[in-house]
Parts: sequence; C-alpha cells; structure tokens
Amino acid sequence: MEGVVPRTALRTLADRVGILSEYLDQSGRDVRVTSDETRIALLAAMGIQASTDAMARSSLEDLERSERDQILAPVRVARHGPEANVVRARIPEGWTGPVGFEIRLTSGKEEVQRTGRANPDDAGFLTFQLAVNPEPGYHTVRLRLHHGSEHPGASQMLIVAPPACLSPAELMGDGRAFGITANLYAVRGGADWGVGDFGDLKKLVAWGSEIGAAFVGVNPLHAIHNLGHDISPYSPISRLFKNPIYLDISAIPELGECEEARALIASDEFAARLAVLRDAPDVRYDGVMRLKRRVLDLLYDAFLTRTLAAGGDRAREFSEYVKVQATALDDFATFLAIEEYLRVEMGDSAPAWWREWPEAFRDSRSREVQTFREENAKEVGFHRWLQFEVDQQLAAINQFAREGGMRIGVYQDLAVGSSPSGSDSWSNDNVLASGVSIGAPPDLYAANGQNWGLPPLNPLSLRQSGYKYWIDLLRSAFRHSGALRIDHILGVFRQFWIPDGMPAVAGAYVQFPTADLLGVLALESQLAHALVVGEDLGTVPPEVPPTLKGWGVLSSKVFFFERGELGSFNPAMSYETLSLTTADTHDMATLSGFWRARDIELKQTVGLITVGEAEAAMLERQRDRRLVIERLAAEGVLPSAVAPDKEADLRGAVHDFLCRTPAALVGLAYDDLVGEIDPVNIPGVGGDRYPSWTRRNRKTVEELRSDPDVTRSLGRCRTIMSGNR
Repeated sequence: MEGVVPRTALRTLADRVGILSEYLDQSGRDVRVTSDETRIALLAAMGIQASTDAMARSSLEDLERSERDQILAPVRVARHGPEANVVRARIPEGWTGPVGFEIRLTSGKEEVQRTGRANPDDAGFLTFQLAVNPEPGYHTVRLRLHHGSEHPGASQMLIVAPPACLSPAELMGDGRAFGITANLYAVRGGADWGVGDFGDLKKLVAWGSEIGAAFVGVNPLHAIHNLGHDISPYSPISRLFKNPIYLDISAIPELGECEEARALIASDEFAARLAVLRDAPDVRYDGVMRLKRRVLDLLYDAFLTRTLAAGGDRAREFSEYVKVQATALDDFATFLAIEEYLRVEMGDSAPAWWREWPEAFRDSRSREVQTFREENAKEVGFHRWLQFEVDQQLAAINQFAREGGMRIGVYQDLAVGSSPSGSDSWSNDNVLASGVSIGAPPDLYAANGQNWGLPPLNPLSLRQSGYKYWIDLLRSAFRHSGALRIDHILGVFRQFWIPDGMPAVAGAYVQFPTADLLGVLALESQLAHALVVGEDLGTVPPEVPPTLKGWGVLSSKVFFFERGELGSFNPAMSYETLSLTTADTHDMATLSGFWRARDIELKQTVGLITVGEAEAAMLERQRDRRLVIERLAAEGVLPSAVAPDKEADLRGAVHDFLCRTPAALVGLAYDDLVGEIDPVNIPGVGGDRYPSWTRRNRKTVEELRSDPDVTRSLGRCRTIMSGNR
C-alpha cells in the first residue's frame, strides 16, 4: 500500500532509539506487539520523522552520521573507580596512524592536563586513561586531537557516580526507624487557613519527635494552579518549584513589620472568610489562595521597600537563592506572571494552555518574553519571592526536625511527571516529548489501560543536554529533605508512551538510560545526604528489583499487596530489608476504610464497578478481613484470631506488624493514625465524580497528643523498633 513504511527501516529506527517492539502484559502470558502506526507517532514525539519509507531511511542515516561525527559523547556517567578513569574517543574518518592528543579534566576550579600520542583501534576509537582518578561529582573532559594540520576538539560532561545512594546504615547507623506519612493539604490545624500548611507540618514534626519518629513524609509539594480540578499534587505545573499555598503566613518575617497586612487579617470581613475556609470539610484551593494572596501582596511590598532596601542577612539570602536557582526560577516566575497578565487582559477567554498563548509568548526564549520579564519585573519578582519564602520555611522545618532528634527529618515526594500546560513544559520544551503522554498498559485494575496526561522526558534530548533537567529535578527534590520518595521509579527503566488521539492500549514502552539516571540519582543522594525510596509497585520487570537494590534505592512494600498465591498475607520476616513498608498508599483505602469496605461502596457510587461486582467484592472483603486477623494473630500482635472491639486497636496491630518486619523504614499514615475512612484519591475518577485531593482530616494536629484512639493506633511501634519486642 502506498505510504506504508516497510517494516525493516521503521523497526530498525525504532529499535535504535529504544521503542520496544513488544511487551508481556500483567498476566505474564500474552505478548502485546507494537504497531507501525504507534512507532511512527512515538518517533515523531522524539523529533524523528518516519511517516514514509524515505523519511525513515533518511532519519536512520542522520542518526548514524551523527554518531560517526561525534568524537566524544556529550555526557558519560560512570561509577567511581577504574571505569571513570577511561576515556573513549572516536577518531574522525580518514585519519590513520598515530594521533596526538591533549586532554583536560576540569573538576570545579582544578584542571589536569595530559598530552601524548596514541594509535586508534581497528574500529576507529582511541582509548586512554585520565591523569587522575576523578572523585564522585561533575567534571568536564575536553579533548583536542592533532593529525597533521587538523585539530578537531570535543567536550564531554563526565558524571562520576558513587557506588550507591546513601544507605540507611550510613544515615542512622544499624538501627531501623518509623515515621509518619501525611498528605499535608489534608492536615487540619487549629489556626490554619483552610489547608494544612508549613505551620501544621512543624507541629506534626514536633509531635513525631516526641513519639520517637525519625521522619515525616509528605505528598509532593510541587507547584499547581490551585484552581478548579487542577489540584492533583501528582500533575503539577512544575516539579522544580513548590506550591505557595503551603506557606505559613504567620511565619513570614515581614508580617511583623506590615501594619496594613495585620489590619487586613484582623478585619471582620477577612475573619469571616477565613472561618468558612477553616471549618470546611474539604480544601477549597482557589478560595484559600485568593485569601492568602491578598496578604502576600502586602508582605511582598514590605519585602521590597524595607527588607531589600535595608540589606542585611535576609536580603543577602534572597539574592543568593535567586542566583542559585538562576534561569529555572526566572522561567517559572515569568510563566506565572504571563498567565496572570493574560487573565487580566482576556478574562474568561484567557487560554488555559501555553500552546494557545499569543504566539510571541509560546517560546520561553523569545525576545518578547524577555521584554515582558523586564517590563513586568515586580510581578515576576513576586513569584521569585514566594519560592524563596517556601524554601526558607522548609529549611527551618527540616532544621527543627533534626534539632528535635529526628534522624531523617522531612522526606519529600517526587511526582512522575508535570502537566503539559505547565511551566516545566513551557521552559523545557526541548527535553519533553510532545504529542504523547505517559501512562500504563491494560491490567487487572484498568482493562483499557491508563493515560496520565503527562508529557514524558525525551531520552534522546535528555542525554544530549547532559541530563540537566534530571539533575535540576533531583536537586530541587532533595533540597531540605532527609529522604526522597520517587513516584513510579519504573520510569527510569522504561515508560509507557501513548500517542495523542490513540487509546492507551495502543501505547508502547520506551527504554530509558537506566544506569545513567540511577548514577545521577546516587550522586545527588550522597550530595544531599538523603535516602531514596522508589515506588516500585505494579507490573515490575524481573531486572528492576536487583538493579534498584544494587544502587541502594529502597523498595516500597505495602501490607495489602504483600500476599501469597492463595491471598494470605505474607509473614513479617518475608519483607525486604532495604525498603519502606506501609499499610497503604494515597491511591488506596485507609485501614479503617478497608475494614468497613468503604472503598467498595465508593467505587460503586462513582461507577467504577457494577452492583453485582460490588456484591462479589464484599464477599471477598469478608475473607480478606479474616486473613488479616489470622496473620496478625500468627505474628503475635493480636492475642487471638479475633478482631479487636476497637478499630483503633486493629490499626495499632497492623502498625505493630509493620514494625516487626526487617524493613529499614516503616511509614505510619496520618490518616490511619486518626482513623480516616474516606480515601484522599480514587484513581481514574474525575473531580466531577469524586473530590480527590480535597478531603481534610477531622482531627487537628493539636489533638494528636491527647486522643486515646491515636495512642491505640500507634501501637507499640516505638518499643518494637528500639529492639524490645
């Protein structure tokens, strides 16, 4: 048929860039084959044209020519040791005989030079050792070749990775630790503004320190729009910067100097609006942000006219923060300022996606964008200041945690991707693939697969850029953290790409440079002196667990998923040592919700299952409840295979079980400690059917110390983890 690409050229090209030709589905039996239509679409998303035979062959030739012309690869990641000391260069075609060379290794401000002559091998490569053995870190290798009068040169970023990420033993000695995991937006405080904020997080850290917790883990704090249904922490506008809705207004230094802001907060009208938000059962993001914005505008003016004008430590810290964050912060702040400008100018007709902005604004590097930044310096500066204040408050909380005896402190969460309508997409369009979204293939939980609507990183562009975005992403996530959870860490191995306009079942897997990405992760982990937890749930290829373990990444073990073939719950001692174990996750029922089968009721209510399926699920849940009790009794955390009268005692028994596992870290969900029944999220359901990410906790953080059910839910975790069972 005319226009159909022959299989050979297209498949060779697709294989060359890592598009898998097939994969084994979750059943372990059926092989799903990648179609040529999908190959063409995924190649186009990487910037490679292959819609015709001529295009496919031409693109393949261009790719091969580019590799032949490359003296040094743009980036190389090597583990510390002999392999990092070896440089391999391609000699230009036509060169024969000995080649003179000059090589320089730059590490920081130090530079080492080596010169000499060497013979290329039969394949046209020159291999030689550096003059020094580079330590873990970021280095620059510059090579200059001499052959007659020709002097071609090349440069390479050499990333030397440590053997592994920071280990629990390195951070905590031989001990194990438990901590609290919380959805910060859901945490209710006695003086909050309708959303859990950094003031509430500090109170939670203080309580955690008192009960012997080593960490408090939080949901992704990434920046989101805080509007309508655009509130998922796992679909942010930027993973590089954070959501200012979490700012503790009372902790901003300028509040003490700004009489106008204090008067506004004390006014009857403001107090009435605040009371409505504070008493609501859900987080009303847009209302909270509007109220905070009124005060933040006044505090920013005070910052400009007083703090910056006076100089001093805080002004210097701001200047240093802006300098360190550099272009990324400028882009993020400019993006938000443009959005606000267009909303003012265009009202309700303002585009929700930057690709629909006026053409001059769509390119983050355009002259028009630069002019806008200069002409709207105050508005852009406001968003820089918000990020500075977020950074200051997080730093203070993490320091407070360490001073209170927490060995890990705050641990943060890195989402798997960012929104296609967000800042990261706008300013990093060159490393994000367009025309595709990441998701998951069909499985037992989603028969048609899942499309998460998030643009994937383009592995070709990512490597060509020296992994800059990945480095920036990790550095931002580790900042002021003692540990980092990486959502869907399988993405560093392969990602399921779905072409726009196609169903999820038509997607295919794309391989990623796993060793390179994990090497950078290990380096940033050691530089930040922080642990790494990989969320490795779902369909896991056999090579993943040993690879993650070899790089020192803690696995995720969830009580409800750790089961045998007949459904029985696995013994405590079967759990992986290098892991974080929890009872549930943000995508699952809480312990009380599971026990009461609230999740089944909700799935029927929102239309995920039929009445008949709900009845069958209820029968299965009765069996699961029995199996839970049998496992808890077998482990000795319940006196007999009889459910306790109080649900809090059951939750405490599950937590005791988790602490009896060999897992290095145990996470106790805040929702389980306070006995929440409804989940914070029902995957695959829109905000019109279930208000995910909005449910607030019924009890305040101040009540934790005196609530008897919270005490029961804690069980004997502190005693067990200290070694006294």
